[in-house]
Amino acid sequence: MPSPVVTFDVGQTIVELDIDFLAARLRERGHEVAPHALAEAAPIAWQRYDELVDVGASHPWHELMTVLMTRAGIAEPGALVEWLYTQQAQHNLWRRPIPPMVELVRELRDRGVVTAALSNSEGHLQELLEEIELAPLFKAIVDSGRVGIAKPDARLFAHTVEVLGVEPSVIVHIGDSWAADVEGALGAGWNAIWYRSRQGVGSRDARVPIAHDAAETRAALKTFGI
Repeated sequence: MPSPVVTFDVGQTIVELDIDFLAARLRERGHEVAPHALAEAAPIAWQRYDELVDVGASHPWHELMTVLMTRAGIAEPGALVEWLYTQQAQHNLWRRPIPPMVELVRELRDRGVVTAALSNSEGHLQELLEEIELAPLFKAIVDSGRVGIAKPDARLFAHTVEVLGVEPSVIVHIGDSWAADVEGALGAGWNAIWYRSRQGVGSRDARVPIAHDAAETRAALKTFGI
């Protein structure tokens, strides 16, 4: 019997950068940076991230972290940024759950909607979601690092449907990256919601609702009959 399916990107959609965890990791390398200093630096770092994404960068992780740490008071953080990147697979910095979005996933699942995590990650997304106790919310966890295909490749979206083993009555993907999540979903013949926790950006396609929080995401899902 066909079922509605909603898939979620993970980073910046279900979980966000954990500033406290980042501060602890920097402390391991001898850099004492107050979490509030990192939090205050975050808006400018994300602005730079968005600027690079808008001109075609797929995932400017290094620049985001460089600006974040520089603005928080670490001079020449290049080696630190590289170390954190090599650590990302086992010690993912994006691990702080976004409670209203987590509650939305739980609500959908409880209503009989099939939910899945569909993310470009480093191959350890299953372990991360188990560690932060979110794995049971998803019927499937699809990690590009394990599959060997990354969004926006339509094959990863098709693989997700195969793994779920259901016939979707309607299928919607929710994510924060226009190139990876939205264009990928549309290219696979899916619907998409562009989740943007930061304000000031409009949708680039009339078919794609934009949501800045869980309430707006819930409202956008209703436009697809979910």
